Amino acid sequence: MEMLVLKLEKDIDMPLYEQIYEKIRVDITDGKLPVGMKLPSKRKLGEFLDVSQTTIELAYGQLIAEGFISSIPRKGFYVQAIEELAYVRPIKNTKMATIEEQDSIDFDFSPGHIDTDSFPFTQWRKYAKEVIDESSKNLLLLGDPHGDIELRQEIARYLYHSRGVDCTPEQIIVGSGTEQLMPLVIRILGTGATYAIEDPGYPLTHHVFFHNNREAIPIHVDDEGIDVQSLQQSDATIAYVTPSHQFPTGTVLSAARRTALLNWASSQEEHFIIEDDYDSEFRYAGRPIPSLQGMDKGDSVIYLSTFSKSLMPSLRIAYMVLPNVLLERYKDAFIHYASTVPRLDQHILARFMADGHFSRHLNKMRKIYKRKLQTLTETLIPYAPHVSFSGDEAGMHIIVTVHTGESEQMLTTAAEKVGIRLYGLNSYRTTPILGEPSFLIGFGGLSVHSITDAINNLMRAWGIRKT
Repeated sequence: MEMLVLKLEKDIDMPLYEQIYEKIRVDITDGKLPVGMKLPSKRKLGEFLDVSQTTIELAYGQLIAEGFISSIPRKGFYVQAIEELAYVRPIKNTKMATIEEQDSIDFDFSPGHIDTDSFPFTQWRKYAKEVIDESSKNLLLLGDPHGDIELRQEIARYLYHSRGVDCTPEQIIVGSGTEQLMPLVIRILGTGATYAIEDPGYPLTHHVFFHNNREAIPIHVDDEGIDVQSLQQSDATIAYVTPSHQFPTGTVLSAARRTALLNWASSQEEHFIIEDDYDSEFRYAGRPIPSLQGMDKGDSVIYLSTFSKSLMPSLRIAYMVLPNVLLERYKDAFIHYASTVPRLDQHILARFMADGHFSRHLNKMRKIYKRKLQTLTETLIPYAPHVSFSGDEAGMHIIVTVHTGESEQMLTTAAEKVGIRLYGLNSYRTTPILGEPSFLIGFGGLSVHSITDAINNLMRAWGIRKT
């Protein structure tokens, strides 16, 4: 264990715990603090930096919540392997990022990767050319701050038919990603709001709430989704949930809990639900799960979604549907804001949707991802009972649990040695737990053939044989 030399500035507005958190986070993402390194105890680091132990506890707590470090009872704090989180932007020395290092990973099970080979380039190029050729000078000017009406009309039509979302185009706000829209939602919900977040859950939300100085309460997720009873007993006024395909467990919020959650939201005027429907398009068994927004009779659901999984992450187009009461607040708070999405991109996407290509692309991708999922599960089955999996009804990843007695870190290291990148479930928990390790296995960015090879190579690395 080495002491951490951190230069703190006590005469600036940023709290000391946030300075400590930020400096350690950057050192981890830069590789200056290696994976597995033991950090100083709260008492020793507090004494060394001449700050209170509570300050260190707050900094360590946030690092644990975001998956940068883990806490092992009676042993200490350790640097974790950084997962591919949306908010991690490592600053690396280009000399360190050698060709050899870049090529060391043969199979990446990232849950955020998509099938880029199947993107409809021909149709997209056609609409891009049409929009550029036909555009008047008007498109060079700023458009509607909520997003151009052509796109919002198509989104409203699509949401109604595919997700049962009942809204007008005027309720839709278009923005450049969920991480850009969430702070706007937080602003209009006010400083008195307290947020309930799923545990395990999407790390981006932890980051957004923390950096906007909002209190977030972790609520346990089980095989029926978020524990609504625990939510009801908490001080939360806003619930952030992923009900159609919980991230990362893949659980679908049960019908009973959907009703209970909506009743909780309608019980008080300032209770709201933020429904993140991030990859609801990809469901492979049974009927589509209806959105909470479509079931809501109390005008208390804020609906969020994105085109990152359905089209491409680099498009940077997301949207939210605001209840009417919040729409008025939004207009008052952001009257001088302009849309963050280029108008050319908005019009390309609007035409792509209007002519039916978006629906056809989704139908095609469901078949492709369903085949990949089937290949993945069929490859895993012979390795039972040493491994099991869940969350295979929807989305672009499953959860694989390993029953060999090995730790998550040992299994991750063994996989890296054979060129396989894994994403441990503990990285998405506010407090990592001991027990049988589980991993997110994303299949979207892998070919059918490579999925089979990757799983077989992974099992060999773990010393697991077919039964």
